Amino acid sequence: MQERLQKLIAQAGIASRRKAEVLIQEGEVSVNGEIVTELGTKADPETDHIKVGGKLINPILEKREKVYILLNKPKGYLSSAADPEDRPLVVDLIPKKFGSVHPVGRLDFNTEGLIIITNDGQFTNLVASSKKIPKVYEVKVKGLPNANAINKLRRGVRLEDGFKTAPATITELKSTPKNGWYEVVLHEGHNQQIRKMFDSIGNSVVKLRRTAIGHIKEESLKPGEFRFLTPSEVQGFHLPKDKRSAAKPRKRTAKKS
Repeated sequence: MQERLQKLIAQAGIASRRKAEVLIQEGEVSVNGEIVTELGTKADPETDHIKVGGKLINPILEKREKVYILLNKPKGYLSSAADPEDRPLVVDLIPKKFGSVHPVGRLDFNTEGLIIITNDGQFTNLVASSKKIPKVYEVKVKGLPNANAINKLRRGVRLEDGFKTAPATITELKSTPKNGWYEVVLHEGHNQQIRKMFDSIGNSVVKLRRTAIGHIKEESLKPGEFRFLTPSEVQGFHLPKDKRSAAKPRKRTAKKS
């Protein structure tokens, strides 16, 4: 996972972020043998060799304690570790004592539900890029789509931006006279995919919530609350699909700070 060099230097305990910026500008930092002087340059400590004053800091970064946090994201938070528009971030809901963390994948600004927060870049790449880990969503739409329209979404549709969706599992839940409710299971993560899917059949999404990430489910967390994943839950993402159900969620929860 790429991060700004000054952030990595601070995490390694070499200097504060401000002092790290000075070190970069003075030519004391190199990435893969190339001196870097431009602030904002990013590197991945798992694939890039980062040196400060000629000393490799990767071993220090590797010793950082890994954290894996399951957060119930509220509406109105950006799934990012930074934002130039200064909007509220999901990482703002995690106490600073856990250090520099980032979200695994994304949920739209106005989408609620489960998202994993971690400092493990390798884990992030595994989960975010995998097409074998299902993400489950509860969707409320405007109006009542007919069966043909839902079957079209199940087979896959081409969105306005040209993206062709893969087949999806869509199960009708208990609807109301004015709104359809569905459970949608995806194995991909195109930008605002579910919203665009239902827009394509003329039924806009009114409410969207992620209820599961692979074998991870959690119904007791209120919006803004989080808990830590257990070691078995983390390991479950590395196991064959038929073994993932063995992981048991820990009941511990914690409120945002």
